[in-house]
Amino acid sequence: MSEKHDIRPGQSIELLKELHILTRDGQLNQDSRRKLKQVNHLYQFIEPLLQEVLQERSDIRLVDHGAGKSYLGFILYDLFFKTRSDESRIYGIETRDELVKKSRELAARLNFPGMSFYNLSVAEATESAALPETVDVVTALHACDIATDDAIAFALKKKAHFLVLVPCCQAEVAAALRRTKAAALARGPLAEIWRHSLHTREFGSHLTNVLRCLQLQAHGYQVSVTELVGWEHSMKNELIIARFKDLPRRHPQERLRELLGTLGLEELEGRFLTPEQGRIGTN
Repeated sequence: MSEKHDIRPGQSIELLKELHILTRDGQLNQDSRRKLKQVNHLYQFIEPLLQEVLQERSDIRLVDHGAGKSYLGFILYDLFFKTRSDESRIYGIETRDELVKKSRELAARLNFPGMSFYNLSVAEATESAALPETVDVVTALHACDIATDDAIAFALKKKAHFLVLVPCCQAEVAAALRRTKAAALARGPLAEIWRHSLHTREFGSHLTNVLRCLQLQAHGYQVSVTELVGWEHSMKNELIIARFKDLPRRHPQERLRELLGTLGLEELEGRFLTPEQGRIGTN
């Protein structure tokens, strides 16, 4: 594929150089082409959601958790937000202060006034007065382990219309599976699925995302799961997109509780169900 096909029409060459996706002489190497393809592919999923938001309101409030160097935020702003003259804004949330400072400096150099960056944990962001009381879109790209769950909790509290999640490095559920493995094996053959350490890790990762999907459905969201890019580009490529539709909640709540009980993971109810959902279903 030629480089001109890797770069979308209207993309800022200066931005791609600043993000080290392009070299200073405007070239793409194999690693940067892979990164650019992944982010641009994700944009293809997010852009229709942004258009849906604009059908309901005049501006967009998007929060990107675990923003890192804010590749996603900058690409979104460059391709969609920069030509808008409304109050649309992207909020980048990141715990590493040096990355927050660099993102602020880059946004200033590129004259991207609708971008804000905060050195906050997800929990702190949930309570911060710097962020709006409600948001439209929450993204979390490769947020490790429970950071994705924290982003979901943020989105639920902020009544987000859309969530776009690419989970990464999930360990909490696998750890719980290891703790309860002996008891599960004694109950029956189901635990053979995660008897071996490698299977525990892989099954735990898969199960985590299943539970996240049920959690979102239990809050009225419609959920879809797909690949972000092909396996040749990333092993962490599961893309979860959730749309709030105010759907019935009782059935996914019951399924979530039943699944945790079947696998001997009742200890995780507090992670994926609110106390009220843990006791009784609603809707």
